[in-house]
Amino acid sequence: MSSIKNHVQLIGNVGQEPTITNLESGKKVARFSLATNENYKDGKGEKQTDTNWHTVVAWGKVADIIEKYVEKGKEIGVVGKLKTRTYTMDDGNQRYVTEVVADEILLMGNK
Repeated sequence: MSSIKNHVQLIGNVGQEPTITNLESGKKVARFSLATNENYKDGKGEKQTDTNWHTVVAWGKVADIIEKYVEKGKEIGVVGKLKTRTYTMDDGNQRYVTEVVADEILLMGNK
């Protein structure tokens, strides 16, 4: 049962070119947005699409793969976990961010 705690699987399209950062510690981190679409029919029977945007963060070898093969518009699968962090803006206000920390990615489609 512990293997399904805080477990996320998404398939979607990359929203912008991934940002790759090489940290002073030697670690590499990749960040990008992922759009997932949910299709449904409204009360009139017309097809509708609801798009959700997710911020994805990947480290190490997964970041290397993203740097080499992932670009805006590419369809990918992501397996990971949710992580919420806080930071303080210059004006003193605290912000909360929830991100998907990717453990694995699956390259899909031809785009």
